[in-house]
Amino acid sequence: MGTFCSVIKFENLQELKRLCHWGPIIALGVIAICSTMAMIDSVLWYWPLHTTGGSVNFIMLINWTVMILYNYFNAMFVGPGFVPLGWKPENSQDTVYLQYCKVCQAYKAPRSHHCRKCNRCVMKMDHHCPWINNCCGFQNHASFTLFLLLAPLGCIHAAFIFVMTMYTQLYNRLSFGWSTVKIDMSAARRDPVPIIPFGLAAFAATLFALGLALGTTIAVGMLFFIQMKIILGNKTSIESWIEEKAKDRIQYHQLDKAFVFPYDMGSRWKNFKQVFTWSGVPEGDGLEWPIKEGCHPYSLTIEQLKQKADKRDRSVRYKVIEDYNGACCPLNKGIKTFFTSPCTEEPRIQLQKGEFILATRGLRYWLYGDKILDDYFREGVSRIRGWFPRNCVEKCPCDAEADQAPADEKKNR
Repeated sequence: MGTFCSVIKFENLQELKRLCHWGPIIALGVIAICSTMAMIDSVLWYWPLHTTGGSVNFIMLINWTVMILYNYFNAMFVGPGFVPLGWKPENSQDTVYLQYCKVCQAYKAPRSHHCRKCNRCVMKMDHHCPWINNCCGFQNHASFTLFLLLAPLGCIHAAFIFVMTMYTQLYNRLSFGWSTVKIDMSAARRDPVPIIPFGLAAFAATLFALGLALGTTIAVGMLFFIQMKIILGNKTSIESWIEEKAKDRIQYHQLDKAFVFPYDMGSRWKNFKQVFTWSGVPEGDGLEWPIKEGCHPYSLTIEQLKQKADKRDRSVRYKVIEDYNGACCPLNKGIKTFFTSPCTEEPRIQLQKGEFILATRGLRYWLYGDKILDDYFREGVSRIRGWFPRNCVEKCPCDAEADQAPADEKKNR
């Protein structure tokens, strides 16, 4: 009853706006096509009212659809859970270990990160998923992962029905000649005549649904294995990335100590229970977390602060030499730039000749960084960050010389 009331409430129905996005529209469209075609084809292949097997098959189809949609909407509308606005730790001395979010006017709790799409700090943020048009985090991580498990299983069942339907419906329509094979797509030559006629349109729709089902099985199945891998380590996608950067930072500075991830409970089962519970409600409050023995309570946030400082030291300043209008796939910047545009929802930033950019990471033909703003434009704007084509900028002379110096020293040795 409580779940039903929460579904009706939908935070004053504002959450329904999440459906008006290309991600949920495509995802629900795929679910609707595969489920509808599977039910129609199951009637053609295995009539549910005549045999026990047919009834079980049809009930299982309905069961897959209901469970997939339940976990999908749960992940979308329950949401990840957000850090309360104005939050700060009980011990004021702990604020030195935490980052402050100017947008939320609060400190970022351990394992939380600010999402530019949701415009809030998300508790135990994993990533922002365009398919549910929401973040995956503390409260909906289990529902999201179950959706990733159930969707491929349901698609495998549907794909089997599609294959068996096409086989049984085409079996009596095939005529073999000495050098040809002909298919008669008129009414089936069998008794009794099927309730739903299987013509050319039905064959094409079944074939299309089979392609969707197989594609979904492969793509979503891979995402499920990736999620399970990080869950069994009690990590998130962002924390896995932070851990990799920590190893890179230690190697770059040639430090002796190794980074120890503080939230690994020591066993996969204990890590698993941090996300999946019988009640469906994750353990804890999303703000404080149990840590491994011997680790500092804020060791991950301390590492983030070190990486942030290190990124400033290692970032490169570029000068804009060519205007860029912020297009996702610019045609006027070259074929390679057009076809290698980053597959991400992260924004592109407009550039004007003479501006300066601080690049923090990049690809072969694209860079990611912050635009260096004048004081006049800085009021009310924390930063302008995003992707831009590499061929629109050039390194500033001071940074180019700094990069050349270590190479010259190495050559002299």
